[in-house]
Amino acid sequence: MADKIYTDAKAALEGLTFDGMTVMAGGFGLCGIPENLILALRDSGAKDLTVISNNAGVDDFGLGLLLHTRQISKMVSSYVGENKTFESQYLNGELELEFNPQGTLAERIRAGGAGIPGFYTKTGVGTLVADCKEHKDFNGETYIMETGLLADLSIVKAWKADTEGNLVFRKTARNFNPMMATAGKVTVAEVEEIVEVGELDADHIHTPGIFVQRLIKGEHEKRIEQRTTR
Repeated sequence: MADKIYTDAKAALEGLTFDGMTVMAGGFGLCGIPENLILALRDSGAKDLTVISNNAGVDDFGLGLLLHTRQISKMVSSYVGENKTFESQYLNGELELEFNPQGTLAERIRAGGAGIPGFYTKTGVGTLVADCKEHKDFNGETYIMETGLLADLSIVKAWKADTEGNLVFRKTARNFNPMMATAGKVTVAEVEEIVEVGELDADHIHTPGIFVQRLIKGEHEKRIEQRTTR
């Protein structure tokens, strides 16, 4: 449906943002992040946000921009090591953090999108991660229960889409984005290219368009998070 396509990120988020909302933001490091939609979310002025994302970008890019404007009150994340603003706000008690092992975070998102309210995992047993969580033994091994995650809004980045919103991700950008697309009440995707229905090989579609309500074509900076030289 062509009416899934919006002119820009601001238009695509219109009517979707509000104070206190929960947002899932795809990507891994700076790879595959919905950078245009993050900027539009910042410009919306929505505050007291809970953001579910593997990490929070870097200080001047990605979700780090929302930390600078103090629009985020809580992060649900697995890796926080590249962002000094994140570190400072957390240590000063200005930002709540729900810390997750990376695989657990991915499975919590996938479970939420699949309608699974909770599951058991061995990861984290005997550590701070297990505090205040239900423990259960299976075949003589102890597991802890983790809950599925859902969001009011999922913002994701894909490589290609067709006009129905079917998405194809590319390489590392496939991390977190496909499962987040299934776990938002509304999912908005930004892509590098939009083609007509039938131009994508059906066997290569990673996210069916039924999960995507809005779509934009964006310009992407594609920064390198850590540049290593000899």
